[in-house]
Amino acid sequence: MIMDTKHIKISDYNYPLPDERIAKFPIAQRDHSKLLLYKHGEVGEDVFYNLPKYLPSGALMIFNNTKVIQARIHFRKETGALIEVFLLEPADPTDYELMFQTTSTCSWLCMVGNLKKWKEGVLKRDFEIKDENLTLVAERIKEQGTSQLVKFTWDNANITFADILETVGELPIPPYLNRETQESDKETYQTVYSKIKGSVAAPTAGLHFTESVLKDLDDHGIDREELTLHVGAGTFKPVKSKEIENHEMHTEYISVHRSTLEKLIRHEGKAIAVGTTSVRTLESLYYIGVRLSKYPEATEEELHINQWEPYDTNPTMSAVDSIKEILSYLDRNGLNALHTSTQIIIAPGYKYKIVKMLITNFHQPQSTLLLLVSAFVNGDWHKIYDYALAHDFRFLSYGDSSLLIP
Repeated sequence: MIMDTKHIKISDYNYPLPDERIAKFPIAQRDHSKLLLYKHGEVGEDVFYNLPKYLPSGALMIFNNTKVIQARIHFRKETGALIEVFLLEPADPTDYELMFQTTSTCSWLCMVGNLKKWKEGVLKRDFEIKDENLTLVAERIKEQGTSQLVKFTWDNANITFADILETVGELPIPPYLNRETQESDKETYQTVYSKIKGSVAAPTAGLHFTESVLKDLDDHGIDREELTLHVGAGTFKPVKSKEIENHEMHTEYISVHRSTLEKLIRHEGKAIAVGTTSVRTLESLYYIGVRLSKYPEATEEELHINQWEPYDTNPTMSAVDSIKEILSYLDRNGLNALHTSTQIIIAPGYKYKIVKMLITNFHQPQSTLLLLVSAFVNGDWHKIYDYALAHDFRFLSYGDSSLLIP
């Protein structure tokens, strides 16, 4: 099984996507986007606000409540060169919540645009914030893998790093939109239920939901829960190897509260996932529980799920028993939430453990997200994408939605 999955050729997951089919902006009303319906091999369509009527009453729907941060900071050198520092993940402190509360100094792993022009020295940016003048200084500490470790310092202990990002940071919209970030993106590139700061890309399946649709879900007897996966820039990383064995998946940080785990158990370990990020978190939970059944004293770091773990281990434990293992771990350690990370790759050959229905947008050709969808619909992705292309669906982050029921 694992060898078959590892030898998947990414070229088999290509399809023609003309630039004009990529939605550059969202439609005026989020919930008026088109909704492709795939159920047991049959394809049809409706409008997104009708989603609740296609879902079984009493089901559990899981949302990713991450909030996109204004992760791009521009500095101009005295020479006039423009340097972009793109925040990827916190380095010191590593905890997202603590990071945004820091005052005076913090460090991040970053991508740096125009790096060749920043050989040495510090970058400075002066601005006004809360009626006070402030100087933000960036110092490149070292190269770390494909990223740069950058230390930020500022001369006002009353100002948090969250305040700084809100003032000078720019929202990092996807590179394939081929346009500058606009003021409107600050609202339209966040889900209406976003809460926990940390993503550099939106969990875009959630962009279609409105308060009206959420109320309608409640009225239809759909149980709702939230978890957090902070979406990294690696979500846009193209697969450059011919076979996926040589593609290294990016690590993303997850947080799941005890109440969500308890709710999953009450729903027999079954859920409707909103977006691929919720999928990756939920399916990682299963393998975390399996790990804990063997190594109950594992630390937070040791619960990290590696890329090929599902294929190497092939466990038989039920989803409910796996989730119970996580709850026992929380009990033993006096914790209210599970915090760890995942590098899981979901591709054809993968057997889903928890996710039974999926709401998702249309993904880029030859992407790991398309592999995830293919695995979910038992290889039937072509039928879905051919229909979407033939029926004027809009693609990618600001595009239309689909409900997939294998």
